[in-house]
Amino acid sequence: MQKMDIGLVGLGVMGENLALNLERNGFSVNGFDLDAAKRERFGQRTQGLNAQTAASLDALVASLQTPRCVWLMVPAGAAVDAVLSELQTLLSAGDVVMDGGNTLYTDTQRRMKSLDGSGILYVGAGVSGGEEGALRGPALMPGGSSAAWPLLKPMLQAIAAKTEDGQACCEWMGPGGSGHFVKMVHNGIEYADMQSICEAYALMHQMLGMSPTDMSTVFRTWNQGELSSYLIGITADILAHTDPETGDALVDKILDTAEQKGTGKWASQIALDLGVTAPTIANAVFARTISGLHAERAKASKVLPGPSPRAAVPRAAVLAQIKNALLASKICAYAQGFSLLKAADREHQWQLPMGTVASVWRAGCIIRAHLLEDIRASYERSPDLDNLLMDPHFAAVMTRCQQDLREVVAMGALHGVAIPSFMSALAYYDAYRSARLPANLLQAQRDYFGAHTYQRIDRPGKFLTRWNG
Repeated sequence: MQKMDIGLVGLGVMGENLALNLERNGFSVNGFDLDAAKRERFGQRTQGLNAQTAASLDALVASLQTPRCVWLMVPAGAAVDAVLSELQTLLSAGDVVMDGGNTLYTDTQRRMKSLDGSGILYVGAGVSGGEEGALRGPALMPGGSSAAWPLLKPMLQAIAAKTEDGQACCEWMGPGGSGHFVKMVHNGIEYADMQSICEAYALMHQMLGMSPTDMSTVFRTWNQGELSSYLIGITADILAHTDPETGDALVDKILDTAEQKGTGKWASQIALDLGVTAPTIANAVFARTISGLHAERAKASKVLPGPSPRAAVPRAAVLAQIKNALLASKICAYAQGFSLLKAADREHQWQLPMGTVASVWRAGCIIRAHLLEDIRASYERSPDLDNLLMDPHFAAVMTRCQQDLREVVAMGALHGVAIPSFMSALAYYDAYRSARLPANLLQAQRDYFGAHTYQRIDRPGKFLTRWNG
């Protein structure tokens, strides 16, 4: 019997579509899932293709050519540990296991350590693009055992999305948990990006009184310029979609409670651990958590006052300001994400290729955007760039947009529209550009109640004061 090129464990939506993508690009695939119904569906969907379904993990491994490659697309956490534990008894030195789930990078590093001495090569790969991306071409961010990359590279780059210049959106990120860390930061930026777009929508709806149809037209126009991105494009589609039952805009029928799977929370927590300022990412997570308080918010809306009604604002002029505010907020979110990557790189010595990360995100993934080509170019010019805001191109864009961001934040506050991403982006920008912050007073307070000492601006050393003496 012909040996198969790769085994794929986990035949949910993502796993099944990645398998079909692999087969379409010339690689034979054997799929396995604990769920018999999923195995049956995969078998039906792959009839006549160079793919088959294994009845067990043992059978899947036995069907593969050596060195064996097994791609896991099972839920992050205990399921990965369970499959890996069984695979350890079935695989040999030189074989590859790749986890393509949204796994916490420290779990990936723990699993690599558990395989020390076995010779089994372990890879944690970020996979972005959703169902359609998995089938047509995702962005892939593999990292881990470097000896696995020559074995995986032909397959992964074949199935990855391609940019307009023909580049595959898949490159090696580095050792350890670097691949999953890069994907986690991608998702953190995604949270902030989505929240910023939602805030632009909220301002149009609550402050300008625009209909979903009118907003769809605006977003479609914005998608032709520097805001061009996958998320802006799908927002235009969503706002144009009508409910077949009522004929109303479907978006108006959807409950305003957003769910999350944890990667944005991880990005925020790890930013705190590494001492990285990422308020726009964190506020996007908090925006989802407060959306979950639907019943509480309904009660509060009847008790807590907002601002007094204000005069209508000129639509065309304000829309232009919202557009610039959205661009500025997105740039600040990317700056925070890349600062997080830089801090983790210092901590773990991964040698993350920042320009390559931006390049890989240019197509296939959820945050793919025109902006990423400019980010790639920034890091190509200055690989050691302290902060994206310091790049001449982005400094010029922020110079152009920062006043509109201020005025939009002020308008949102005065009209009682919750826009935490815009507000946090402005605070981040102003704090970062400040030569002196009020932390001098804060440090004096710490010294007053805790004798924590302070430094002076006019002489070196640590100083302690008896403030009430």
